[in-house]
Amino acid sequence: MPTSSASTTDAAKPAASGGVQSLERAFDLLERMADAGGEVGLSELSASSGLPLPTIHRLMRTLVACGYVRQQPNRRYALGPRLIRLGESAARLLGTWARPYLARLVEETGETANMALLDGDEIVYVAQVPSKHSMRMFTEVGRRVLPHSTGVGKALLAHTPPEEVRALLARTGMPAATEKTITTPEGFLDALVAVREAGYAVDDNEQEIGVRCLAVSVPDSPTAAAISISGPAGRVTEAATEKIAPILQEVARDLSAALANTAGNGQG
Repeated sequence: MPTSSASTTDAAKPAASGGVQSLERAFDLLERMADAGGEVGLSELSASSGLPLPTIHRLMRTLVACGYVRQQPNRRYALGPRLIRLGESAARLLGTWARPYLARLVEETGETANMALLDGDEIVYVAQVPSKHSMRMFTEVGRRVLPHSTGVGKALLAHTPPEEVRALLARTGMPAATEKTITTPEGFLDALVAVREAGYAVDDNEQEIGVRCLAVSVPDSPTAAAISISGPAGRVTEAATEKIAPILQEVARDLSAALANTAGNGQG
């Protein structure tokens, strides 16, 4: 039958990278669904991917059968629950891969180093290497915070379109963690402009009084990620910031290169 023949050909056809074309297409569709907010229609996927509707329908049917996509009552498709376990495991691995780079940050700056991801509307910390100082900062791995009061939140949202930032802030609200927390969308958007200009973000007593944090995003990370250092405001001064920020940026670039090499080689 023509459908069966087309399916077999699609599954067996090698992709340009030497892989299997149908797998590449399936993962591309999953990423397009994520970019669209997690729920799309077949026509939207066809328009954005350039694939014919029968091909998309066949791939989505397979993804639904595997639990990676589910079909809504309105006939649109949404990311499925089996992806949650994969995402959680991948986030833990990302933190594990980052630890040597966080350890390097601690060695070079003397302060506690963290890695955080943007998960939905929240920041989640996935790795930490503590400072060797007796007075140091601790952030529990797995802890979730709102982006507006953190350096990593600013770093992660710095290049997000303003209307998307406003929508996120409307969903989360902007509660004050301290008297220095930014509590207006305009104030936060101004802070993001400062991040883009400086190349790093600052949390100046905004999450916790007496604590300053410097953060940068990890360029081209497979998921939105940022690294940071945090320490007492008496140590993470303006003068210290001038020395620490370039180190943060360099480590972020090196971590990005290592992640890209891992993805390219399929090696740990």
